[in-house]
Amino acid sequence: MVNGQTFQPLTQEVGEVADRCLDLAARIWARPETGMTEHYACAEQVSLLRELGFAVETPFAGQQTGYCASYGSGDVTFVFMAEYDSLPGLGHGCGHNLICTAAIAAGYAAAVKLKREGRPGRVLVMGTPGEESYGGKVLMMREGCLKGVDAAMMVHPSWHSIPDAGCLGIRRFIVSFKGKAAHAGTAPELGLNALDAAVMLYNAVGVWRQQLPESSRVHGVIKEGGVVPNVIPDHTCSHWFLRAEKERTLDAMEKRFRDMVKGAALMTGTRPLIRPWMTPYQGRTPNQVLNQAYWEAALAAGLKMELPATPGRGSSDFGNVSQAIPAIHGYFAISEGRIPGHSQVFAEASASELGRANMLKAAAAMAAVGYGYLVSQPFRDAVRTEFENNK
Repeated sequence: MVNGQTFQPLTQEVGEVADRCLDLAARIWARPETGMTEHYACAEQVSLLRELGFAVETPFAGQQTGYCASYGSGDVTFVFMAEYDSLPGLGHGCGHNLICTAAIAAGYAAAVKLKREGRPGRVLVMGTPGEESYGGKVLMMREGCLKGVDAAMMVHPSWHSIPDAGCLGIRRFIVSFKGKAAHAGTAPELGLNALDAAVMLYNAVGVWRQQLPESSRVHGVIKEGGVVPNVIPDHTCSHWFLRAEKERTLDAMEKRFRDMVKGAALMTGTRPLIRPWMTPYQGRTPNQVLNQAYWEAALAAGLKMELPATPGRGSSDFGNVSQAIPAIHGYFAISEGRIPGHSQVFAEASASELGRANMLKAAAAMAAVGYGYLVSQPFRDAVRTEFENNK
């Protein structure tokens, strides 16, 4: 019981659409589409939601493969968020085929329970494209997609079932150095080595990690480092990710990183260029009242819930949602033991019987949280208080 509200999973209601959601999950898994190109996945979700009685707007909030499905009416609105983009070369190696179908199942379950009980409340299922680096939710928020929305939730496949542990914000950069080509054997003194600058930056970051907070992360790759050994490279290009929990930490990290780029250029006589890349994400701050409710409902649904050992170290555009309204991003297991995300084995687990069964359990738990939020004023008050205290 959380703030006087008991959270029992809406298993029966989810069961009414289980077959259709499982079929949709399998079809989206078989036809993976990368970020902002999810035309098939979007169209199939929209079709099912309309069959289930939702009013659907698509395109939505400036996104061709985004949508917003609405059911019911009232002064309180709860949104279940869907993701459905895949990874290049890995298909659904992050299991987004299960995220979107869990959102649809939960949205239907919460909406139909409200209708059968004659209660007010507005349920949204929102399709958000391009979570993998493109930041669909961030772009949609700029277009006002959360206007009138009181709280949000989604669930994500994992190797274990846990409440939301939070995640890191991220900023991404492309760094180039421009040097001067020369014959490396006969006239090296006439060249300016751009690869030296890239290597110095890479090594500087390696040393810098010793002084970073434990939760922060920096990682990069050299994408272009020269052509042949006997020509001094006149151009290099590297890609970098900077991650931290707090925006102020990211601000400090970005300044230090930019100074390192300048330093590497000064030491080699090259010219640097640093460009922001992709959409930056804020860190995710889970609402602990919603988290407790998911824990209770997920246990009752049959998920083997665990407490996370550490906060999450990945990044998600749902972080921006959690900074704007009360929100959580829970997890459900799709494997019996630990497996790496963004891998082929994770993609296979995203189509497994365990993954499919646990997706339905997580959907039933998520529906219970959304329904509880819509019908219980004390629960809503506790959620809002927690959110305001953590802002």
